[in-house]
Amino acid sequence: MTSNKHIPRQTIEPPGLSVPYGRALLMPLASGVLLFLSFPKFGLGIFAWAALVPLLLALKNCRPGAAMRRGFITGLVFNIGLLYWISYVVVHYGYMPLYMGIGATLLLACYLAFYFAAFASGAAWFEQRGIPQILSAPLLFTCLEYVKSQLLTGFPWENLAYSQYLSIRLIQIADVTGIYGLTFLIVLVNVVMADLIGRFKTGCRGEPAFRRIAVAAALSAALVIGVTVYGSLRLAQIDKALEGAKEMTLALIQGNIEQDIKWNPLYQQGTLAVYRSLSLGAAAAKPELIIWPETATPFYFQDIDDLHREVVDITKKSGTSLLFGSPSYQTKGGVTTFYNSAFLLSPSGVLSDRYDKVHLVPFGEYVPLRRLFPFMSKIVVGIGDFGSGKGYEPLSFPGFRPGILICYEAIFPAAARTYKRRGADLLVNITNDAWFGRTSAPYQHLSMTAFRAVENRLFAARAANTGISAIIDPAGRIVSQTGLFRRTALTGKVKFIDIKTCYTTYGDVFVYLCSGVLVCLLIISLMKRRTNHAGKIARNHYGPPLEN
Repeated sequence: MTSNKHIPRQTIEPPGLSVPYGRALLMPLASGVLLFLSFPKFGLGIFAWAALVPLLLALKNCRPGAAMRRGFITGLVFNIGLLYWISYVVVHYGYMPLYMGIGATLLLACYLAFYFAAFASGAAWFEQRGIPQILSAPLLFTCLEYVKSQLLTGFPWENLAYSQYLSIRLIQIADVTGIYGLTFLIVLVNVVMADLIGRFKTGCRGEPAFRRIAVAAALSAALVIGVTVYGSLRLAQIDKALEGAKEMTLALIQGNIEQDIKWNPLYQQGTLAVYRSLSLGAAAAKPELIIWPETATPFYFQDIDDLHREVVDITKKSGTSLLFGSPSYQTKGGVTTFYNSAFLLSPSGVLSDRYDKVHLVPFGEYVPLRRLFPFMSKIVVGIGDFGSGKGYEPLSFPGFRPGILICYEAIFPAAARTYKRRGADLLVNITNDAWFGRTSAPYQHLSMTAFRAVENRLFAARAANTGISAIIDPAGRIVSQTGLFRRTALTGKVKFIDIKTCYTTYGDVFVYLCSGVLVCLLIISLMKRRTNHAGKIARNHYGPPLEN
């Protein structure tokens, strides 16, 4: 008698959909390439709508273990292409040997690739249990992307939805679902396309399964159209609100100070001379606020010395309030804690308010698990680990309340959402992207900042040391921007509107809903498996049922 373990597992799809081994490796690789080509500066967002199709086709009739390997390939290729600039940063400014810089990039890419591996394995596992990809894949991808964005302080760098930052009508849905609604929609379209290609390829056009996927294709198309229509209506509403809104003129100063000399004391006076010249020149447009980038003053402004007095003098001569980044420190009980801070000065040079950065950059502003890994050091040299600020509290300013996002904080939706809930009516992102050189990173950083404006319906002003500085309206449109590595001042107007959004009020409730549905699918799959297992035992014990 043949043992049950030699009976091959039944598959859900027709045998013709299985993929030869060679192509099963090339197709995940193709997905990885298409994914990183969906993001700036090298790619186009349109690629994202088909980027996962090769991987999904490679998962047909695939066991979870093999699916995991294929998903890992996609994730690894994608993240190497997306994050190659990390090698540049750690080699040039962390003084690591080239091989260690490449190793650091590969290590991070491998970690992020595990999320793709989990996605592929999960989709295959569900499909083996009768849950088609069209139900499981969008839910899995969305939930895993959220986990990646939260776990270990989170790394939501260029989540899938960010590839669409130039598709203005589509991204308006972010004020309801956050970025994850758009991620869900992109994955859904990819799954439908993969299923349609698979069915046409095998000639299964008259089967009920094909008719079901045709219905799914129609529904997904209706969703895309619905999101686009929503975006058009929302844009009209925002434009109407902006027509009579109170406005203010800003000047964003892009000093273009080279990172190699930024912290050299010999260049402090020269740095201030650059900011003085640009600020006084921009003052001719009579801005109500001048904004300098992150750590624009490469010294401790809080120390009352000649450098401090020179910054105050610039404010007085411009006759304009000044917001700028500066390192700061606090000594308590003999222990000194450093902060990455933003200071706000009134036109008379009096300190109005201050913000200390809350969400720090791992290995840039602090070293995680330093006690366990004492050999690891920060990329930022010269200052100890930074302390974290007390919270996202808008600054006090006559007439409005800006919420400050320093550098990395702009990629976290929760930070901007907290500001809006606490009464901020403008988002200000100050950053120093000089670390990134002329890589893709400055463009990627800007693409994510645009979504913070959409989610909360606020203008966002972005002052970057070497660029890209920009003004972004509440619809995510980049109204004006500078080029990279230009010494310039960008002057423009921002307006204040009070439009409440579902995302500001309820946060990532869409993801929680996706998680709930995914758990239900998991329970159904486990119950079906238990039922099938019980039926198999009964058949083995009693034999097949008798026919009438």
